[in-house]
Amino acid sequence: MGNYHDFVNLLQFPFMQRAIIGAVLMGILGGLLGSFVTLRQLSFFSHAVGHAALVGVALGVLLNTNPTWMLLPFTLIFGVVVLYLIDKTDLASDSVLSIVLSGSLAIGVILTSFIRGYRGNLMGVLFGDILAIDNTDLVLTLLVLVSSSIFLLSTLQQQILLTLNPDVAQVQGVPVQIYRYGFVILLSLAVAVAIKAVGVLLVNAFLVIPAATAKLMSHHFSRFLILSVVVGSSSSIAGMMVSGLFNLASGPSIVFVQFLLFVVVFTWVKLTIKSS
Repeated sequence: MGNYHDFVNLLQFPFMQRAIIGAVLMGILGGLLGSFVTLRQLSFFSHAVGHAALVGVALGVLLNTNPTWMLLPFTLIFGVVVLYLIDKTDLASDSVLSIVLSGSLAIGVILTSFIRGYRGNLMGVLFGDILAIDNTDLVLTLLVLVSSSIFLLSTLQQQILLTLNPDVAQVQGVPVQIYRYGFVILLSLAVAVAIKAVGVLLVNAFLVIPAATAKLMSHHFSRFLILSVVVGSSSSIAGMMVSGLFNLASGPSIVFVQFLLFVVVFTWVKLTIKSS
C-alpha cells in the first residue's frame, strides 16, 4: 500500500507526467512501425540501428551536446546508408547488417574510451531513463509519430502490397524504392527517439515484441495493426506502473511487461489450439 500511495504521489510531479505521456506515444509509435518491421523481417535492421547509435551517443558526449541531437542525424544517415549498401552489394542483407553493426559498435566503444569524468548522459542513453525525458523529447516523438501515421496510413494499401510482395507492387506501379527509404528513415528516427526511454540494448524489443504479440492474436492486417498499437501503448503504461510501484528501472520494466504479455498470449494461443 505504501508503494501504491508513493506512486500516486509521483503522478503529481511533471517529470512523471511527461514520462507517462512519452511512454504512451512511444508505445503507439513502436506498435505502428513494429507491425511493418516484423512482417518485412526488418527486426535485425532496427537492432543494428539501435546498437550503432552508440556512436552518436558517444559523439554527443564528446562534443558536450545533448546526445539526442547527435542520435537523430546519425541514426538517420546510418539507416539510409545501410539500406543503400544492401541494395548495391551482392551480399545477403544479414551479412551487411552484421558487418556495419560490428564496425559501428567497435567505433562507438573506442569513442567512449576518450570520454573523461562523469558519464551520466552516456549511461542514461545506453540503458534508458524515461523519467529524464523533457518537453523537447515529447515533441520529437510526437512529430515522428504523426509523420509515420500520415506516411503509412495514407498509403496503407500500397504498403500492404509492398509488404506481402514487392515484385507485384513494382509491377503495379508502386514507388517501391521511395516507400522503402521513407520507411527506413521513419524507423531510424523512431529508434533514435525511443533510445532515451528504453536504452540502446532494449530498443529493438520495444519495436518487435508488441507487434509479435499482436500477430499471435490476429492474422487480419487491419486488426493486427490496431492490436499492435494497443499492446504497445497499454504495456508501456503498465510498465511505468510496475516501475513506480516496485522502484525499478522504467525502460526495462516496460520491456519486461511486454515480454510477459507475449508469453501469456503465446501460451493462451497454444492451449486454445490444443483444446480445439
